[in-house]
Amino acid sequence: MSASGRGAGGRGVGGRGASSTDTNESLFDRAQRVIPGGVNSPVRAFRSVGGTPYFVAEASGPFVYDVEGRRYIDYVQSYGPGICGHAHPAVVEAVKQAAGRGTSYGAPTHNEVLMAEEMSARVEGLEMVRLTNSGTEAVMSAVRLARGVTGRPTVVKFAGCYHGHSDALLVAGGSGVAQQGLAGSEGVTPGAVADTIVAPYNVVPELDESVAVVCVEPVAANMGLVAPQPGFLQGLRDACDEVGALLLFDEVITGFRLCRGGAAEWFGVQPDVWCFGKVIGGGLPIGAFGASTEIMSGLAPLGGVYQAGTLSGNPLATAAGLATLSLLDDDAYRQLEATAVVLQEGLEGAFAAAGVAAAVPRVGPLLGLFFTEEAPVDFDEARKAADNGCYPKFFHGMLRRGVAFAPGAYEAIFPSLAHTPAEIDATVSAAAETALEMADDSG
Repeated sequence: MSASGRGAGGRGVGGRGASSTDTNESLFDRAQRVIPGGVNSPVRAFRSVGGTPYFVAEASGPFVYDVEGRRYIDYVQSYGPGICGHAHPAVVEAVKQAAGRGTSYGAPTHNEVLMAEEMSARVEGLEMVRLTNSGTEAVMSAVRLARGVTGRPTVVKFAGCYHGHSDALLVAGGSGVAQQGLAGSEGVTPGAVADTIVAPYNVVPELDESVAVVCVEPVAANMGLVAPQPGFLQGLRDACDEVGALLLFDEVITGFRLCRGGAAEWFGVQPDVWCFGKVIGGGLPIGAFGASTEIMSGLAPLGGVYQAGTLSGNPLATAAGLATLSLLDDDAYRQLEATAVVLQEGLEGAFAAAGVAAAVPRVGPLLGLFFTEEAPVDFDEARKAADNGCYPKFFHGMLRRGVAFAPGAYEAIFPSLAHTPAEIDATVSAAAETALEMADDSG
């Protein structure tokens, strides 16, 4: 499969919004002079896989097109928001209509109410919602709320789970933090993490009455994809109930992707607090956190926990998110999972045929990839898999064949509603060729 094919619509070299003289290398050189590392989020720099990042000029459905005119079947999908594929007509039209009415008001809007109502209707126990501008903001605010309503200081999180880049939660984070080889971040004071306890994923920790909240990704999707072991989430629920702590599900990735009600519905375990992002913005910046009316009443202006945001509830983001959620009915979730199953089985077959040890874990429509015999169950095992040097070879082999996975071994794989059997077949064929290359290199 060629990486240089171009889609319909007369896209020329460079695509829309890029000069015909731009190349990935020239743009990266320019970017590094004015943007730290040349990127606005560290994993995009290709540090863990090597090489020069491709700069996207435009995207459509399952494809992205770089500034040199190359087309890639895209499984990054903006790390999750592209559940319907890029530039879905309904989402684009919703954004156009909203933009024509103004882009920000600093006042309440109709769509904010509709979004909160839609989310509450889908998720059992979610009674009130506060919108933010990102998942980081959502989790940061939810942790403050949990501390405020419990009157307790301690936060428990799990190694390899990424909850955004707020100071108290960066320690032992997955995703981009792990890609950089960091345990946390410089600039975070000891005091900022003094009340943060880190436990191994898939092990229920001992809690005491100082714990305000236990934060967990119900499916760990920032250290590759690590599924919760049977009983883990229920064990957390029981442990929190025993000491009066709150249980927080960080569903920035799993929310409205696994099923209509997210991970709480999927696993049958209900947290006290939820955090959301990605899907609910349809590709525009957004986040949200929510809980029962009782807990959320602790927020200003009703309570003493302050949280605010000038652009929170942005009319473009809520329009895109509502359009996206309107497309996610039961049939859509069945299609997403069916696509993921075919991709999982195809990748497993390709690696097995080439004699390359690989595990392709799946939870519903979410996939992971580890070059190990068995899928990891915690961050230590995931890190060993990421450090064995196989993923960069796979990544670049696929990219040469026109398939874009995330440029790092700690990310999930995001098939969308736009990925048709043709794209899945092409992906599996590319993986089979790449796996043979990997086997030859190791031989």
